[in-house]
Amino acid sequence: MVAVDEYSKTVISVAKSVTPHVASVRLENGSGSAVVFENGRLLTNAHVVANARRGTATFADGSDASFEVVGVDPLSDLAVLSARGEIPPPATLGNADNLEVGQLVVAVGNPLGLNGSVTAGVVSALGRALPVRQGKAGRVIEDVIQTDAALNPGNSGGALADSDGRVVGINTAVAGFGLGLAVPVNVTTMRIVQTLIADGRVRRAYLGLVSMPAPLPDEVAERTGQKAGLRVVEVVTGSPAHKAGLHSGDLVLTVGRKQVSDAQGIQKQLFADAIGAELPVTVLRGGAMVDVFATPTELSVR
Repeated sequence: MVAVDEYSKTVISVAKSVTPHVASVRLENGSGSAVVFENGRLLTNAHVVANARRGTATFADGSDASFEVVGVDPLSDLAVLSARGEIPPPATLGNADNLEVGQLVVAVGNPLGLNGSVTAGVVSALGRALPVRQGKAGRVIEDVIQTDAALNPGNSGGALADSDGRVVGINTAVAGFGLGLAVPVNVTTMRIVQTLIADGRVRRAYLGLVSMPAPLPDEVAERTGQKAGLRVVEVVTGSPAHKAGLHSGDLVLTVGRKQVSDAQGIQKQLFADAIGAELPVTVLRGGAMVDVFATPTELSVR
């Protein structure tokens, strides 16, 4: 018998514990994956659901269950499904806020229609932002996890798990060769999920910034007591951030007078009560601190 190394043992263990909770989902206009996260409920991507209202989930044991779409939130690329009849118990959820770059992660999904496929890799980066479009509206999925675990069409909506088999992300997109992205499972995500269950949608304020964490210059860090901010990589044309005068290259220090060092720091402030309210943003630009005032709009899903 060939000895199994520790890395392989870990991946095998995660695959065995997570795969039963991941379904292949078929809808009117497409297919993907979904993860059982509560009794009778599954979590998947908004782009997997699109405009569909119902579909069928098939699990690793071959069992099927019909489901209805409870709610969709394009800004986080999350959707909640409610299954009819018995389905496997929920997967164990983790907290993506505890992830570290270089950490082992395992992706479980149904790429190219191949049920229960498993790939492994590492967390390549954290705090990424993904610009996407729906019709004429541009938006940004914030705080995504970047991994080199192989992801292919059909993986979307599947599980990204840590070495203990805890689901820490929902795989969302393939951005390029060797580059996979996942929506983090954390406190902010679960607030979105519970709102979808209660209301069927999330009223979200929208700024239109693509950003990534960046350290502050030593003199600024000493003056503010803040070690890192958010470097603006892109400003979506026509967005509230664009109209406020934010630019690519700006280093965001505070939003709403609260220090931010990752995309979640902004996302936490962009729920319904921020729509139409003036939001002060302090940035470092050309060595000087500049205050701009943006007025978030409500995300349009049309």
